Amino acid sequence: MQRRISRELKALSVLALSLALNGCIGFGGIAPKGSMLPANTLATDEAIQSAAKDANWPKAQWWHAYGDPQLDEWISLAVQGSPTMAMAAARVRQARAMAGVAESAESLQINADSTLKRHNWPSDQFYGPGALDNSTTWDNNAALGFSFALDLWGRESNATEQAVDMAHMSVAEGRQAQLELQNNVIRAYIQLSLHYAQLDIVESTLHQQEQILDLAQKRLDGGIGTHFEVSQAQAPLPEIHRQIDAQEEEIALTRNQLSALAGKGPGEGARLKRPTLALATALKLPSSLPAELLGQRPDVVASRWEVAAQARGIDVAHAGFYPNVDLVGSIGFMATGGSALGFLTGKKLNYNVGPAISLPIFDGGRLRSELGVASGGYDMAVAKYNQTLVTALKGISDQLIKRESMEKQQVFAAESVQAAQKTYDIAVVAFQRGLTDYLNVLNAQTLLFKQQQIQQQVQAARLSAHAELVTALGGGLGAGNDVPKNDRYVPDKPPAVMALFNH
Repeated sequence: MQRRISRELKALSVLALSLALNGCIGFGGIAPKGSMLPANTLATDEAIQSAAKDANWPKAQWWHAYGDPQLDEWISLAVQGSPTMAMAAARVRQARAMAGVAESAESLQINADSTLKRHNWPSDQFYGPGALDNSTTWDNNAALGFSFALDLWGRESNATEQAVDMAHMSVAEGRQAQLELQNNVIRAYIQLSLHYAQLDIVESTLHQQEQILDLAQKRLDGGIGTHFEVSQAQAPLPEIHRQIDAQEEEIALTRNQLSALAGKGPGEGARLKRPTLALATALKLPSSLPAELLGQRPDVVASRWEVAAQARGIDVAHAGFYPNVDLVGSIGFMATGGSALGFLTGKKLNYNVGPAISLPIFDGGRLRSELGVASGGYDMAVAKYNQTLVTALKGISDQLIKRESMEKQQVFAAESVQAAQKTYDIAVVAFQRGLTDYLNVLNAQTLLFKQQQIQQQVQAARLSAHAELVTALGGGLGAGNDVPKNDRYVPDKPPAVMALFNH
């Protein structure tokens, strides 16, 4: 009903009251100062501009590109069982309930009140002589009270919209929490795969070293080798066994980490098998439209809703300066004397109805302070949104640069492994034939071991960079489909009549 009241009625009412009470409180020049950065105007670097134009947007379950069913299972476990997600869901429910509380102020309010009591009437000058003099009677009443806020200036409706915007923000923050959780699970899972791959390398190195030791022992037994060569071949074995134990420790710790991310105990992680994802998996680049990229991030969407909510907060603060009109009334029964329930007869019915008008004249600066708080909150929300945009664009650019670098490093790392493997094979053959000493074999083996580890680390870093990039793009959660309308990011303009007493 309040939304059907014409602007002319509002203007006339406030003009009349402002002229009669020209000393009422004005805004005092208090207003927000922040402005939102347009996402399309932010300069993008070459990394973003040169990203593949024909690539696809991240899908909702983009990690399927890794081709590991166990990874799919544990991401599902994490989303369903993580305490982090439970807290995010609770915040959403809380925000929606708060929106319901705010919306209730726009509805008709009905309250019931009833009292039944015995009343002793004294005999004195105040009451005087009469029928009730020095007597005890029933003094009962029952009534229904009604009140309805006309909301001429949108205080209640803006408060409702503010609460609804905050609920939307909580939903977007929940998506952000989900995205971060998925990213953490994927990164931990990639590390688990890396530890297994490095364990394979160390165990292969152990096997190679045992073969070299056997060869050195055979050369000694054949009279062409030395005890020094055998000792040299034996020396690396304890260190290789230590590295094997270290990798097994990392595997166990990573399993515990995945269990914690999924909201499970360490025992649940023991059933984790070796990942089947290939560290050399081919992955597609996402689209390169900066504005659209930013709009898919849940944190950007959450910041937008916060700005909209703070704008409505300023509207609520503005409404406090204007005359407030409520409709109030009551209907009920009351009686003094008679039986205990005699007051419920039709003759005892009474009612009242009418407008209740209030206008702040002096409040010690409370309204202006509240407007200052709302304006400061809006400016902080705008600054937070602007910072989120800048950070988001930097994050996307960083991951694009890192991914491009990892692609190049992967090629170089593979070439280094091939060269190191060739050197090691030549050194072993030469040692077998007595053409070189064991030191060259050891050096070649150490180089091969190092290059193999670097190759696995580069491949894992490439997969992690892909996960970080998809996360920076919003992870396919579709947060950009739930954003405020463009006209909701700034407060509504106060009525022009307020300029008459805005001091």
